[in-house]
Amino acid sequence: MRIVVGITGASGVLFAREFLRQCDTEKYLIVSKWGSVVLRDELGITERDLLPYVQKYFHDDDLTAPIASGSNKIDAVVILPCSTSTLGKIASGIGDTLITRVAHVALKERWKLILCVRETPLSTITLEHAMKLSMHGALIMPISPPFYTKPSTLDDVIAVFVEKLCNILGIRESRGWRSENLE
Repeated sequence: MRIVVGITGASGVLFAREFLRQCDTEKYLIVSKWGSVVLRDELGITERDLLPYVQKYFHDDDLTAPIASGSNKIDAVVILPCSTSTLGKIASGIGDTLITRVAHVALKERWKLILCVRETPLSTITLEHAMKLSMHGALIMPISPPFYTKPSTLDDVIAVFVEKLCNILGIRESRGWRSENLE
């Protein structure tokens, strides 16, 4: 499975780092200008620290990158975290960065597009943008981890969200709510 992972300027880059670490598939990374700032501010790292987990890194201003074209098959695009600005640009048809362009390609090619929004509260405009994208096939997956697994640490919370995301991508199954009662 080929996945493009975009990191934007929303808080929550630790979810992206953990997803890149745990998602055992072919991954291509794009980090926005503000995503770079949040990586540094929240984790004290740069894009270089994420390179061991991806096949290739593309600059967000490189609209000539092969992943900007639908002729190069990608199975899924995950934007994690997805800022509300990025969500709004995608919903409005603006593809002025590689992240927004790849999202548009995913929509037009009917590839899986998952936008992991990390913002609260959400404005009515953002909710309208999310609804519009959902109606066009995108999956809006707020960074809102489940607590039925009884996580006891922040790492546990992150792991459960990453597990759920991998489940949605079809990479591996996650523990369901009270799944032990199915057997």
